[in-house]
This record gives sequence, C-alpha cells and structure tokens, in this order.
Amino acid sequence: MSATSNQYRSFRFSPEIINQAVWLYHCFSLSLREVELILAARGIVVSYETIRAWSLRFGRAYAKTLKQRRPRPGDKWFLDEVFIRMRGKLHYLWRATEGLVLCSQSHRDG
Repeated sequence: MSATSNQYRSFRFSPEIINQAVWLYHCFSLSLREVELILAARGIVVSYETIRAWSLRFGRAYAKTLKQRRPRPGDKWFLDEVFIRMRGKLHYLWRATEGLVLCSQSHRDG
C-alpha cells in the first residue's frame, strides 16, 4: 500500500470524495456549507462538520500546493500603454496587462 492510501484508511468516504471536498474548500474559498451543498448536488451527503475535520487534517497540503502554483511576478512585465487627452493636454499612462497599476505619469497642473 502507498502512503496516500494509509492516511485515508479509517474514513467512510473514498479518498476521491475527501480530496474533492478539501480542494473545493481551499481552492475557491467557499464556506463549509457551500461545499456541503455542492457535494449534495452530486449525490454525496456529508455534513459541513465532516468537511471541516477533513480540511483540518488534509488541508495544509492542499493550501501549500495551491500557494506554490500561484503566479508570481517574474523578470518581465508586459505593459499596456495609452495616451489620453484631458482638458486639451496629452497624458501618458501605462499599467500591467493583468490590471495592476504600476505607474501612471501625467503632467497635470492643479
């Protein structure tokens, strides 16, 4: 037997169901009751307290894996540049393509 099957040995539900519940809870930031409803819609009746216990026991590994997969800023930034005209003056704005504003430059007189 592998190490992953040993940690699920004493549970009533299969490892796939436990994994799905913990994954839904950690990946999408759902509440325990929302995860309970999603599983109930798929024909799996499990209480939110059980999902909480599974998350406490197996959630750290999921959270660690999801954190490692999160995109990180790299060496390259792809910028979106635009010139706009405000009150007759031309202004130059630029931002990251993901929507994070890095810098905006304007020559606006107060």
